Amino acid sequence: MASVVATSLLVGGAAGVAGAAAWDQWGTNGAGSAPPSAARSTSQVVDTPDRPAAQGSVEQVAQKVLPSVVKIDVAGAQESGSGSGIILSSDGQILTNNHVVAIAGSSGSISVSFNDGSSAKAKVLGTDPLTDTAVIQADGVSGLTPATIGKSADLAVGQGVVAIGSPFGLESTVTSGIVSALDRPVDVGSDGQGNTTAYPAIQTDAAINPGNSGGPLVDLNGHVVGIDASIQTTGSSGTEQGGSIGLGFAIPIDEVMPIVDQMANGETPTHARLGISVSNVASNVGATVTEGAQVRDVNNGSTAANAGLQNGDVITKVDDHQISGADSLVATIRSYRPGDEVTLTYQRGGDTNTVQLKLDSDANTSSS
Repeated sequence: MASVVATSLLVGGAAGVAGAAAWDQWGTNGAGSAPPSAARSTSQVVDTPDRPAAQGSVEQVAQKVLPSVVKIDVAGAQESGSGSGIILSSDGQILTNNHVVAIAGSSGSISVSFNDGSSAKAKVLGTDPLTDTAVIQADGVSGLTPATIGKSADLAVGQGVVAIGSPFGLESTVTSGIVSALDRPVDVGSDGQGNTTAYPAIQTDAAINPGNSGGPLVDLNGHVVGIDASIQTTGSSGTEQGGSIGLGFAIPIDEVMPIVDQMANGETPTHARLGISVSNVASNVGATVTEGAQVRDVNNGSTAANAGLQNGDVITKVDDHQISGADSLVATIRSYRPGDEVTLTYQRGGDTNTVQLKLDSDANTSSS
């Protein structure tokens, strides 16, 4: 029950062999033609002296973070591709996107390339389609440089950020920009049970392209604040492999670290749930509000049912978070953990109501 938008969200990970080959072709000058730089110059050539990178500069961030970022190559039965990853431990635990490793399926292969030029095979420790995250383990490695995990809650619109990864297979690529918006609800599909994959994204104009997926978005202290995951494109089909138009989205690190810890420990990830199905507010029902998530079904015995929510109610806020539609509610609830207490604001028959409830867990159910 999700609305359809004219533009498309492209999952930003799997830049396949075709993308890398295209870059190789476009990047050459052709046989027999001399590159422009071959022309001789009469100017004196002097060495540029070494200097320390300025504190808080993109250069300093790159020096600090690049050793903690990897390229991930994945081969499956039907396709191959590449993405990026963030080193979590010195012995090779690596965080990436679920859609990056999903290409491998049950019988494919995963390999990891490190910043020093070395590489290793890897296996999946855990995946979570609902947050589009995964943790893999590189084989036989030690002494790696783990990334420093920051706090996405501390971000502000306009703040400088840096994205690092392997767009179109071009590993160790650094781009910079600002935080363009926060808590942007991004829906990139659903899992095998039809549950929506949505998150309250960090929007940035730092260039993110196919192949950046799973790589870090970091602040100017070099702390990971998000996982680069998707981009907006001007194409009409999510199957088209578009490039950056300055609208990239990263998964906030605060929301997913508890799930990352579960996967790293071999546990099945759990998520907060209300126990309802929702849609955007229908324009033809004479509702008193036009923005919010309209309840379509309430599961018996759920926390929503116990709190008295009914079909037709329009949820407009969760705590202080404004709810603009169905994806907004899903993304907001996913930012909480099972057992958290929240205050819902909703409209019913022209009246505004609030209710406090404790969020359920999807640990024993396939529906969220």
